[in-house]
Amino acid sequence: MPVVIVGGLHADARRAAVDELLTAVPGSVALHHDLSTAVRGTVVRTLRDATGILATGDAPLVNDCACCALREDLVPELERLADTGLTRLAVVELWDSVEPRATAELVAAQGGPDLPISTVITAVDPALLLPYLGNGDDLADAGLAAATTDLRTVADTWARQLEYAPVLAVADSARADDEDRALLAQLHPTAHQVTLGSGTLAAAALTGSFDVEAAAAAQHPACALLPTDADEAGVGTLVWHARRPFHPERLYAAVEHLTCAAARSRGRFWLADRPDTLLHWDAAGGALCVANAGPWLASLPDAAWETVPPVRRAAAALDWHPEHGDCCQHLVFTSPGLDRSRLEVLLESCLLTDAEYAAGRETWQRLKTTPAFDTFLGA
Repeated sequence: MPVVIVGGLHADARRAAVDELLTAVPGSVALHHDLSTAVRGTVVRTLRDATGILATGDAPLVNDCACCALREDLVPELERLADTGLTRLAVVELWDSVEPRATAELVAAQGGPDLPISTVITAVDPALLLPYLGNGDDLADAGLAAATTDLRTVADTWARQLEYAPVLAVADSARADDEDRALLAQLHPTAHQVTLGSGTLAAAALTGSFDVEAAAAAQHPACALLPTDADEAGVGTLVWHARRPFHPERLYAAVEHLTCAAARSRGRFWLADRPDTLLHWDAAGGALCVANAGPWLASLPDAAWETVPPVRRAAAALDWHPEHGDCCQHLVFTSPGLDRSRLEVLLESCLLTDAEYAAGRETWQRLKTTPAFDTFLGA
């Protein structure tokens, strides 16, 4: 029984996408877990088809966590549907803030070949794209948290939902303009965009075969499929690449300006005081997340390369430097009204100077005079 996962914070567009699939595919059903009912101690499960609701049920909270209840209940329900032999397509309609990656990996791990994932779809109202991407509110404050420990924001959640899915179901919104559509295209240029109501969503949903490992690799900062340079309808994307490491203090001092310079920025970067560590840059809604993404391949002994996924080795080989290997700065900034020149000058000012660079790695690692990025990295 093939499974299609449909998610996204744009609830009206998401429901329209699910309705279109149910109408177009005979024998299809949609399974939805409503996490908003967790305040009553349970998650409400709904099963429906094109004619309406077929069944409802409750999934009790697990460790006071609505998202945990979803994880415990989802695959057994899908297996029950598959066992009947009556369901041609199961549409997993995610609740607002549930991210498709976690769900896809759960279904793939627990469902195996009996529940193949055909594709993952994120529904988008282009008129709401920038307002959600610029919303730095916590999900908890917006009533959208999936657990009491959920510390995500609206902006970073929406960015991950958008960028993970290979198919975008786009609402034909009269409120959207050319800038909105250009922003969507630049944020996820490799996505297959399908206009809701065009009658082609079912074909996009049923003809694919989703690979969770490849999708995860496409999100890893070392080999992510990042956008390319673009400039259309007032929206710009700047791809900035440098081989010299950042001075930690100068970069830290510029973080606020860099984070607010674009609606979305992401990529990998290299700090002089941590020369062996690949760092992930992930910013949306005026907030920046920095994470340790493991070692650069250049810092690993040759024997350890066999443990590295082939896609990671291939990505490094394409961008290999004779002196620094895969160590580099590769950051991408996308936004309406992007000030490219100012951004490039600011980024360049954060790199090591000629004298600092010539001093070598041992000296670089003594550059840090205050905690700087320790706060971001929990060091």
